[in-house]
Amino acid sequence: MERHQLRMWLLLVVGILPSGANAAELRAGTSRVDLTPPARLNAPLGGYGERMNAPARGVHDRIFAKAIVFTDGVKKFALVTADMLGFPPPLKQAILDRLTEHGWENENVMLLASHSHASIEMNAINPLNTFGIPQIGIYSPELYEFTVDNFARLILDAEQKLVPIRIGSSSKHLSGWNRNRRQLDGIVDDELTITRIDTMKGEPFAILVNFTAHPTFMTEKQMMFSAGWPGHLQRTAEALIGGEVTVMYYNGAEGDQRPQGRPGAGGSRWEQAEHYGRELGILLRDEWQSIPLQTDVAFQFHRQAISLPHRNWHPEFMKTGGKEYGLSERVLIDLLPQMFPARTASCSLKLGDLAIVGIPGEMSASLGLQIKVATRKALGSKHSVIGGLADEWISYILPPNEYDSGGYEASVSFYGRTLGTVIVDGALAGVKELAGKE
Repeated sequence: MERHQLRMWLLLVVGILPSGANAAELRAGTSRVDLTPPARLNAPLGGYGERMNAPARGVHDRIFAKAIVFTDGVKKFALVTADMLGFPPPLKQAILDRLTEHGWENENVMLLASHSHASIEMNAINPLNTFGIPQIGIYSPELYEFTVDNFARLILDAEQKLVPIRIGSSSKHLSGWNRNRRQLDGIVDDELTITRIDTMKGEPFAILVNFTAHPTFMTEKQMMFSAGWPGHLQRTAEALIGGEVTVMYYNGAEGDQRPQGRPGAGGSRWEQAEHYGRELGILLRDEWQSIPLQTDVAFQFHRQAISLPHRNWHPEFMKTGGKEYGLSERVLIDLLPQMFPARTASCSLKLGDLAIVGIPGEMSASLGLQIKVATRKALGSKHSVIGGLADEWISYILPPNEYDSGGYEASVSFYGRTLGTVIVDGALAGVKELAGKE
């Protein structure tokens, strides 16, 4: 029996710690992998149909996936962040198939994409994509294998590097850093949440950072691989903090949130993205320094299955999303049931006073804030965040009134006007189950 397990057992015997308590002395391990596809794969960039599946013309800055594995000696959980547009529904299961013999299952892995629009085309790594339409991306078996293999090795590598840790989180509002892109006076989630993880020796180990905004400084005209402003954020913070620290960015309910360019940024799209990420990285470092740390912390997770509404396209789809992505109603009749799942899930994680609620798509900020408030109440977490684009991309997720109002986001929402309500209810049912494990 390991030392901290023996300690927990003794406390139970003498009645100091109630049965079922979730305080734990955690260990964690980190790893990273370069996801930038080699030139021989002719990998396309995702995010804009106008690119017509054209391969990237080079590398502006490299893209990475990073993993942190937590364990209390009884259970384990892998949180993976990636400089990617999103994950097609089959991808996570393919990764898990390579990890099953190592004890990894769907419940104890969460994948989180930054949503970079200068990264791997999502449908180029989707084996369900058999339609050969350039605007949505054309499936590449070689690129798929490259991606799946890297993610599987990443998690296994992190699991081999476990060290005892201390952890703490903080949140603050950053006014003027993002805005609602559907409505100038619309709802904005401007909360920055930082989770500091140090070794027991006091060395910086990992930092989780959540901020809600599309990485869309680059347009369809920028044709080099880049992690966008989240990549610059992570590299800046790692350089400033030093040591072996691993900074991991994950997005929030960014379906209608865009970044606000910072004063003094250069004129090119590349310069604007770098300036934004660098300034946010400096701010992160300053906030990180004052975050208090704890040892025995809550550590629980839960995966909640969600049945989705009937798949269909918005009445305005052919005017917006359909036009951009080269899709007709005839194609959609076959494409939707093949590429969009009938069921999804919300994975949630409690880590000390942080709670992450995973959402499998691009949720509007209004719904995200609703979940954050309810999660704080249900779990007593000081810091509750949305893990956007978690595990798989199912579409944009809007409340009924915003779906009815149309626009681009509504046209790329493929489960009707009730999808937002269904996902919120499912995610909060998962939070309730998570609370029951405490």
